[in-house]
Amino acid sequence: MNFRSYTFWLCSLSLLMAACHSKTEEPAEGAAVPDLHIPVTVAHPTDTMELADATTLNAISTYLLRSDVKANATGYVTKVHIKLSDLVHRGQVLFGLETKEARALGNTINHLDPSFRFSGSTTVVSPATGYVAMLNHQVGDYVQDGEVLATVTDAGSFGFVMNVPYEYNQLVHTGGSFLVHLPDGRTLNGQVAKIMPSVDSLTQTQKVLIKVKGGGSIPENLIATVQLVRKKAAGIYVPKTAVLTDDAQTAFWVMKLINDSIAVKTDIKKGTENDKWVEVVSDGIKPEDRIITVGNYGMGDTATIKIQKTER
Repeated sequence: MNFRSYTFWLCSLSLLMAACHSKTEEPAEGAAVPDLHIPVTVAHPTDTMELADATTLNAISTYLLRSDVKANATGYVTKVHIKLSDLVHRGQVLFGLETKEARALGNTINHLDPSFRFSGSTTVVSPATGYVAMLNHQVGDYVQDGEVLATVTDAGSFGFVMNVPYEYNQLVHTGGSFLVHLPDGRTLNGQVAKIMPSVDSLTQTQKVLIKVKGGGSIPENLIATVQLVRKKAAGIYVPKTAVLTDDAQTAFWVMKLINDSIAVKTDIKKGTENDKWVEVVSDGIKPEDRIITVGNYGMGDTATIKIQKTER
């Protein structure tokens, strides 16, 4: 065999082997064919419920008024009956004062005439009921007449201040009732006591004071939440898990069944929603429709499906 013949047979063998490997392997007879139907859970929209369109705002606990406890004479502080954060009542004695003249002459006068009983002492009482927010002087301090000895919060001015956007001003009125939700899980009944007659020029919000009933001792600067509710009429609602959206969250749709095995993409417009339901304000969805709630993520239009469960 010459070199040319050897080369010919070698090339033919290579082509034959390549052709054998390029053949598509066919499944063996009796092998299982994979099911291309996507397993899903479906549910029906509902028109028998009503959701509230609510806006949640923060409300901060505060004392609108603070009363200064002032010295009523020039002299020395002889007694302090309070500590910082103590609860005091209107008229309660907080300080004892002795004038400078009394300290200099008191013992001499009493020695000459004990019946005179000159002391030159005076007391300072609380001007309001509340908590001691500031304590400026202690025993032995020399103070001037009118000098601030302490500051007491006015319990009557306590409440939660809420900054309400002016666009919601029709939802708030004096005497209106609201639920105040505290961070510890408690909910207190509140009533609008005052609405400030001005609007912040930058935020366009209006301060509203809500007085609460009960709740015990609530610290100042506590952040609570209040919901402003605007009621909505009943409409068509779908489970929130049925609603799909794009990356920009500008388009929304659901996968609606046209028969027991095919689902189509149906665009919707959203209205009111909560953590479970979404209102559909566009046409195309009816209570008798079936929509996919589980298995719909990433599903394309006219997808082939297999119903595994129907939610009620």
